[in-house]
Amino acid sequence: MDERPVLSDFPKIHCPFIRQTFGVNREQWKKHGSRLNLRKSEVYLAVDRINPGYEWVFEDPDTIAVEKLDGTNVKILTERGRLLAIQNRKNVIDPLQIIKGKTFIVEGIFMSIGKGLVKKDGEQAGGLIGPKVQGNPYKLDLHEWYPFEKAVAHLSYRSFHEHERNFDNWSSWFKDWLFSRYYTKRASKLGLDDKVMAEGVVFYNFKRRAKGKTNMAKLRRDMFDWYYSDKIEIYGYDTAGREEIEDQEQFD
Repeated sequence: MDERPVLSDFPKIHCPFIRQTFGVNREQWKKHGSRLNLRKSEVYLAVDRINPGYEWVFEDPDTIAVEKLDGTNVKILTERGRLLAIQNRKNVIDPLQIIKGKTFIVEGIFMSIGKGLVKKDGEQAGGLIGPKVQGNPYKLDLHEWYPFEKAVAHLSYRSFHEHERNFDNWSSWFKDWLFSRYYTKRASKLGLDDKVMAEGVVFYNFKRRAKGKTNMAKLRRDMFDWYYSDKIEIYGYDTAGREEIEDQEQFD
């Protein structure tokens, strides 16, 4: 059996706010927890405290906010136009395993090859979206692999630079106005008039990247209390948070 190259895993990306754990009503969790992706009867919420080292998200004018697609991360490696490796996180995917394999991932990559989104040479990272991924919020008929480079170029939020960067503003933005740019573009082409909420945003700062500094952060709608509170009672949550600071490495 040939050995396929193993690609590097995706780096862990942290929230720019401190996150803390809060218990929830267990009976309500039993009823709604699965749909809200809660494995335990607790939630991991952002509080109004900046995560040390992430001040640049709030203060640096070179920081941008890009839609975080609700999919699964996939890396690929090509050489002279040949697809050499596919990796879903740490899971190596054999592109030739067509029986009982993850053919939907391969489908998504080949759909993107047809759209000219795959380079002839090098390692690329992107998000796989479609019918078998995260409930298919973008209402796709087929899977698609969307490069992160393309997301930066086409899915950034210009409105991010028009308002003060703080907890309250972002909570309001994410709750009522953070529409998916990917779906809005797709709906426009199809003549559709509906909207889909984005999962969240990824913050990038490429000047910091060039200097080898922390340059990415993420914030999702499910990091705010209102995402759950109409279904599940949350115990003890306050935006100010607790004095005790938990290990932020534990949070996805």
